[in-house]
This record gives sequence, C-alpha cells and structure tokens, in this order.
Amino acid sequence: MAAPVFYQALAVDGEARRGRITTPHGTVETPAFMPVGTRAAVKTLDVRDLAETGAQMVLSNTYHLMLRPGAELVERMGGLHRFMAWEGPILTDSGGYQIFSLDPEVDEQGARFRSVYDGSAATLTPEDAVRVQEQLGSDIAMALDVCIALPAPREEAEEAMERTLRWLERAAAVRARPDQALFGIVQGGVDPDLRAESARRTAQLPVDGFGIGGLSVGEPAAERNRAVEAATAHLPAGAVRYFMGLGDLEGMLDSIARGVDLFDCVWPTRLARHGKVITRRGDYGIRGAAYAADERPLDEECSCAVCRTHSRAYLRHLAVAKEMGMQRLLSVHNLTVTQKLLADAREAIQRGGGFQRFRQEVAGSRAPAPGGDSQVKIRVG
Repeated sequence: MAAPVFYQALAVDGEARRGRITTPHGTVETPAFMPVGTRAAVKTLDVRDLAETGAQMVLSNTYHLMLRPGAELVERMGGLHRFMAWEGPILTDSGGYQIFSLDPEVDEQGARFRSVYDGSAATLTPEDAVRVQEQLGSDIAMALDVCIALPAPREEAEEAMERTLRWLERAAAVRARPDQALFGIVQGGVDPDLRAESARRTAQLPVDGFGIGGLSVGEPAAERNRAVEAATAHLPAGAVRYFMGLGDLEGMLDSIARGVDLFDCVWPTRLARHGKVITRRGDYGIRGAAYAADERPLDEECSCAVCRTHSRAYLRHLAVAKEMGMQRLLSVHNLTVTQKLLADAREAIQRGGGFQRFRQEVAGSRAPAPGGDSQVKIRVG
C-alpha cells in the first residue's frame, strides 16, 4: 500500500529538522503544532479562528467520536473534514490515552470500558481503532497503544511496549483506506533501552510515520528528553516523528532539538479557559488586579487579532465578569503565540546553525510577567 502521507526534509540543524508533510488535504510545514479538537471542535473556537492563529493541522479523538456522535454518522455526513468544515489535514488519535485514564479492563484482545457519556459498556480493539478512523476519514490514523502511568517498574513498561507492538501488527494487517496513513506509537516509559528497542521494532513494521507516546505525563524534563533521544535515534529519517500530548514552549523546543516534527496538546486552550496568558517572555493570569486599568495588549510582541484590538484591562474585565468571550479571545492569542514559536523555529533551522541560538534566546526570556497572578496551576492530563 503506497504511503498517503509523505515527509520531505528541507533543512537540518544538528538533530533539529525543517520539513514538509504532504497529505491528501494539504501540506504541513514542520516543526508544527496541532490544536486539539477532541470532539471535532477546538473548545470555544471555530475553523476561521483556527486559520487565523496559523494552525495547519488539527487533531480529533477516536474514543470520543466513536461514542458521540458515532463514526457511522460522521461517515454519513461526508467524513470528519466536511463534518467540522476544516479543509486542512486532520490527525485522529486512537484513544489509547483516554481509555487508560478510565482504568479499563485491558487484555490481549483490547480494552473494555464504560462510556463517559451514558455509562454503557464499550470495547476498543486494535482492529476497531483502524475501522473507526477509516470511517472518520482523517489523513493520519494512530494505532491503538497501551499507556501506563509514570513512574512505572521496568517490567510494566516492557509489557506495555510488547503489547503495543503486537497490537500494531494487527492494526497494520486490517487497514483498507489507501488515502489514510497509519502511524505506529513508540512506548517504553522513560527507560532509554526500552524506548530504543520499541523504536527499532516499530520502524520494521508497515507504518507511514511514528508517534512517541506515554510521555508528558508528569515525568521530569531530563527523563523525557532522554527517552525522546533514545527513540528518535532509531526512527527513519524519512518519516514523521510526532510527540503525542506535548505543547509547552520549552518542551517543544527541547524535542525539536532531538529531531521531533509534530506536536499536539490541550495546554494553550485549557490555560486560556482558566484566564492564563501565554507569551514568549512568560505566562501570567489575566485576573490579576494589576491589569485592571492596563491599556497594553496581552503581549506587546504579538500581532494576533486579540492583541491588535483589546487591552489587558478589557480582557481582565471579561474574566472577572465570567464572560465566555474571554475564553475564546485568550484561546486565539495562546494558539497564535504557540504557532508563531513553531514558525520561528522553522525559520531558525532553515538558516542553518541558528536553531540552538534561537532556543537559548527563548529559554533566557522565559520569566513570570510582572504584576498579577503568574502562578495559575492547570491540570493538563
């Protein structure tokens, strides 16, 4: 089966890669960040908002969509692109992480769990995950994997890795859509040896790209980085490397430096819904009293529609008054900042020799914004 998704390397700076992903619904310049539209919608935003932020590709979730509204209905409505009116590329996660968080019964066949919507019994097997994603019609489908909590004993991480590999073999055997890519997922906890073995064996299977899963769940950055290094060292240079569930600015730059191309996370939009503003120079909570009469934009270095139009004072007013519009406006801003960071990273890699300097400049400028509440704590998982 010919690969429906192609990766082309355009420039390399150390291990950092500047590339292009070609899909049936358009191209994605990498490194790239995907906003998370779990239920075929990025919370508080529509597709015009997403385009305004610079998003090239979005993520939706198999687990949620198979339960509501159902993959059959989405297929009948013309597929996920038409259903949500997004014309660009879409990646669908298999739902492995969401099922893991529900404490399901997992055996070699698959996972049995209760629907979060009505409590009904549901199952998901590696074959089911492929079938559902083919009905949804995404450009990239993720194979079902086994997620574990960290820290975990090596034996547990190895068992999950082995089952993930066996499930991937089953998933690859049943795929039928020639216009949809299938990505395997590298597991292995934070053990570099397991990560390397998982990457080597995943690369030997008939898949079109690679996810790095089971990280960004609270492990220390140093352990995360070692695990990523161990994985990317054994993944083909001619395929996409996707860090699943990572979206903070420092973490993405760390991973780009280790050869990662693609990211997704709820972080920018979830922070926004709690009134937290992301800027290149540090994050802060807009509800702080210091912003009550502040005429400046959220970020004086940002050119998004929100920063061009509204003051901190107005946005603080919306937050304090619990106006829902605040959630949308801050989401637009936070996603724009995130997308601009990735665009600047692409430019730095393209220049050759500039990425490490760019990364150091960003790290050196990341400090709490003066005034207000800079300690908003948000649970991401």
